[in-house]
Amino acid sequence: MRWVESGDVRLAVHTDGDPAHPTVLLLHGYPDTHRVWDEVAALLSGRFHVVRYDVRGAGASTGPRDHRDYGLDRLMDDLEAVLDAVPGRGRKVHLVGHDWGSVQGWEAAGRPGLRERLASFTSLGGPGTRQVAGFARHGRPRDRLAQLVRSWYIGAFLVPVVPELAWGSLVPRLLARRLRREGAPPRDGHPARTLVRDGRNGLWLYRANLRHGPARPPDPGAAGPVIDVPVQLVEPAHDVFVTEALSEWCGRSASRLWRRRIDAGHWAHRGRPGVVAGMIAEFVAHVEGAPASRELRRARVGTQAEARAGAQAGTAGAPAVARRGVRRGAFADRLVVVTGAGSGIGLATARAFAAHGGEVVCADLDGAAAARAAEGIRADGLGAARGGTAWGVQLDVANIDQMEDFSRNIISQYGVPDIVVNNAGITVAGSILDHTVEHWRRTIDVNLWGVVHGCRLFAAAMVERGQGGHLVNVASVAAFVPTRLLPAYSVSKAGVKALSDVLRAELAGHGIGVSVVCPGFVSTPMAEHATYAGPDRREPAARWLARRRYPAERVAAHILRAVHRDQAVVPVNLEGRMGYALSRISPRLTRGLAWLG
Repeated sequence: MRWVESGDVRLAVHTDGDPAHPTVLLLHGYPDTHRVWDEVAALLSGRFHVVRYDVRGAGASTGPRDHRDYGLDRLMDDLEAVLDAVPGRGRKVHLVGHDWGSVQGWEAAGRPGLRERLASFTSLGGPGTRQVAGFARHGRPRDRLAQLVRSWYIGAFLVPVVPELAWGSLVPRLLARRLRREGAPPRDGHPARTLVRDGRNGLWLYRANLRHGPARPPDPGAAGPVIDVPVQLVEPAHDVFVTEALSEWCGRSASRLWRRRIDAGHWAHRGRPGVVAGMIAEFVAHVEGAPASRELRRARVGTQAEARAGAQAGTAGAPAVARRGVRRGAFADRLVVVTGAGSGIGLATARAFAAHGGEVVCADLDGAAAARAAEGIRADGLGAARGGTAWGVQLDVANIDQMEDFSRNIISQYGVPDIVVNNAGITVAGSILDHTVEHWRRTIDVNLWGVVHGCRLFAAAMVERGQGGHLVNVASVAAFVPTRLLPAYSVSKAGVKALSDVLRAELAGHGIGVSVVCPGFVSTPMAEHATYAGPDRREPAARWLARRRYPAERVAAHILRAVHRDQAVVPVNLEGRMGYALSRISPRLTRGLAWLG
């Protein structure tokens, strides 16, 4: 620790890592101290020079004699004093702010004299005062009301005396309860031993800056001054203080914006320190010249500020996205895994995702078919800015060892998938009495256990990553309209639907969607590839599916729409929709249909 003087205040500054590395400055919020960043700082210090300090009146730093000196002007003086004091003076720093630290970051990124000293800014759970002013005046009424409800405490903080008394009794207990709910239970250093004093001093952050409302943006209807510093906006999905609408509004003021969402609460850097540190490191490395990761490419946003900056600067000076007008696919830079991608619905789905910008892993029991699917995507120039990005992998989804190796290899080589389509399946046709134990075992292993394996392995990785995702499980109309000619198949697909319903309920809180797609008859090679227990009806079944003239590409379109809209159950084509409706209206009649065949 070292001391830095700023007016009548002494700031306690802490540094970690090699000063020769890029500097990352972590600014804490209210009522925290620099110790709230302990886990993140430890993860970053091996690659970066990490600087933290207790803001005035918090932790070891002293407070000003005049409470009015908690205003943003004095806070900016503190930031400038710290920048002057840290090693590597004159080199730009990467600023990261949480809560009131983020409020200061927005102010610094738009303030002449300070913005020139910033290489980038990462905002976590805190809007700028000018952005708030623009939102309060020009945001949608329902969005403003929702944010007002979440900001009730600000009015309470502006009341004299009462908040100070509450900090001596009730508030510390409420804070500890909130941290536990967010998976960030109190530990040594956070909350700090100086919490009650910090809480009382920090009330003046609100009183000095918000008593008369936040500062007005310079332009009517604007989100604030156009900020030219690269901005990464990290939005905790379960933030109880800041709405998504307000975060989105703040991003409008950035001419270069990356917007990312994390499955965490307000104190995301405590609850998910590995995820937050990873986002900071990726962004800083990219700003320093490293290629953008897939996640960063996906997070890149074209903003209104870009359009304004482009109009002011002319074509030559406009930001790349605004200048080129590049149209990104709906699934651009998403990593998609499709099983059973060698033919039929799986092949059509893999090609559809690739055509809409996705990078696709085509997996199939037939390794040659998987390779042909991937090669076809590359040859046709589908996806990845028409460069065609796809890989083919041989995979038996029923084999747990192969599935575990497959998921581990995909994650290590390409990253955690954003979308997984569990489509692989087999069909055994014939009466239940003609089905052997092996028929049952293989059908359940592939059609149900294969989906269980895919969901379990990839959902766990999605939850750990903390950035959402989507699982699509391909079932069948047989899931709710069983037939006596497909007993094992019907049982397995009913299990897939039930599994999907359970998973959707469990994963919703993590921002992970689950859809079950239930097609009726589709013109695919399904009948030709089926196993027949008893009489072989291969030829008439294949002719019937061909005459149905419902191509697999139409099912693929439903799958993409299900992901885009986060649909739960997706019956496909006429018989699929009729069967689903009938199963809900008249279960007795649905059971009667099992005799058809």
